[in-house]
Amino acid sequence: MTIKRSGSAVWAGGLKDGKGAVSTESGALSDKSYGFATRFENEAGTNPEELLGASHAGCFTMALSLVLGDAGLTADSLHTTAEVSLDKSEDGFEITAVHLTLEGRVPGTDEAKFRELAEKAKANCPLSKVLKAKITLEASLVG
Repeated sequence: MTIKRSGSAVWAGGLKDGKGAVSTESGALSDKSYGFATRFENEAGTNPEELLGASHAGCFTMALSLVLGDAGLTADSLHTTAEVSLDKSEDGFEITAVHLTLEGRVPGTDEAKFRELAEKAKANCPLSKVLKAKITLEASLVG
């Protein structure tokens, strides 16, 4: 079974003075503007790294839900933030790391088991598998 999803981008102009927009097939994002300033200068708007972070956080959190279910556990809540590092290298820029920060409320487990299951989810999340960047995880059980 193959599932295909798509996103698209348009761009006009040069790197620093140009403007672009990203959209998703589902319409969740529709012509959301981005440009040099939103990517490199913290101007309001989106950028590929924050979109990747949101995607990775969502993918990992769903994968963890599956892993927890396989262990007979159900989360009351899971909150994940994915911090994406974009670094300048000799060849331009590259995403060098993604740091996942997870807080979970999962009855019936302890910190050690929770971290073990979170590491399993990190290793098996489809987005973790496709990224060549170093992916780290900080997981804590709350409540």
